[in-house]
Amino acid sequence: MAQVLEFKLPDLGEGLTEAEIVRWLVEVGDVVAIDQPVVEVETAKAMVEVPCPYGGVVTARFGDEGTELPVGSPLLTVAVGSSGEASGETDSATGAADAEPAAADSGSGSGSGNVLVGYGTGAPPVRRRRVRPEALKAAGAPPAASAVAPAAASSGASSAGPERVLGPVAVVSPLVRRLARQHDLDLRRLSGSGPDGLILRADVESAIRSAAEAPAAAPAVPDEASVRSAGERIPLRGVRGAVADKLSRSRREIPDATCWVDADATELMAARAAMNSAGGPGAGPKVSVLALLARICTAALARYPELNSTVDQEAREIVRLPQVHLGFAAQTERGLVVPVVRDAHARNTESIGAEITRLTEAARTGTLKPAELTGGTFTLNNYGVFGVDGSTPIINHPEAAMLGVGRIVPKPWVYEGQLAVRQVVQLSLTFDHRVCDGGTAGGFLRHVADCVEQPALLLRSL
Repeated sequence: MAQVLEFKLPDLGEGLTEAEIVRWLVEVGDVVAIDQPVVEVETAKAMVEVPCPYGGVVTARFGDEGTELPVGSPLLTVAVGSSGEASGETDSATGAADAEPAAADSGSGSGSGNVLVGYGTGAPPVRRRRVRPEALKAAGAPPAASAVAPAAASSGASSAGPERVLGPVAVVSPLVRRLARQHDLDLRRLSGSGPDGLILRADVESAIRSAAEAPAAAPAVPDEASVRSAGERIPLRGVRGAVADKLSRSRREIPDATCWVDADATELMAARAAMNSAGGPGAGPKVSVLALLARICTAALARYPELNSTVDQEAREIVRLPQVHLGFAAQTERGLVVPVVRDAHARNTESIGAEITRLTEAARTGTLKPAELTGGTFTLNNYGVFGVDGSTPIINHPEAAMLGVGRIVPKPWVYEGQLAVRQVVQLSLTFDHRVCDGGTAGGFLRHVADCVEQPALLLRSL
């Protein structure tokens, strides 16, 4: 007789308390190996694949895709036992006896104890195998037809209800899922036009248009209460919810102020062009403007360390931080995220640029780890990519300052006593007025502007 073990949603770290099920990677009846990813979840910080620490047969799943579960709630159950009980049945697709064990140590009933992708044993994934219902019954598990438990089971609610189709929906993008939820579309009723039936955003938008064009019954005259509650309701959860909480806390706790200055970035752009042409082909990745600005930030913070700090409200102390962990704002399909370049103060421009490129790509694909989105001490916000000149951003709590950079555009400028067309950028600094006064903030911003106008000033700190 196999032992049925329950696997709960693990602590994903960084203070996360819940996660939303985006996509199930296994079905009831599948054989899983130790540390094999079984579900993809979306937290307030990143998309994470969760591996199961047990090897055996999946006997139940808890929660539909799109369900938000608190940490510690049941995710699935696995029947762990001898290969003869769980995996010795004839494979229905091949007609051959599958003698491969359920896991490397399936007979022991033990798991790896590792719960996050990247921390597993490194064993190669096994191909999906399905165990027949009679094998599940022999292993002491409920039949497959009743093995998928509703999300309410984790809160003690009744599990009675109509049967649903097992297996994941052919959707990869969280944006597509969110769009479908907002318009009450059942993705299982759509046929995907992507590879292998993958449901694309165009498929969902087409279904929304079809529903909108369908004839509707004459609407009833709404009362005053229904008018007040009318409108689209979008839950504040996941990344959007985390951003809302952090920005609200920043506004409540931080008395911020902003100063700004226009700077002539012509020499900076010329220096960048010279750097990128000096090495010739094969000289490595190009130096980005963001990398140069990040290096200027670290030089300015070395001169004005007051801005690389945080406030301990309970102790009523300003804590100046020895390392610069530089965050930079990045807009993604999942919303605004702020990846962090660790130990930016110890990196040169090339190293900072390479790390920014890596983190940006991970943010775009939704593979950032929670640890790569926390622990920043200062943030660089390049809102010029949106085609705007200026902004007064909200400080990324619990940091003390944020440098904003507008677009770099040709403008009339007095240069060496003559009117000329120069590449001009607006720089803004939003700072916590508790950690410093305007003189310090102005000095920091002026040093940044001077380095933008005369990049040779950076040589002093190299």
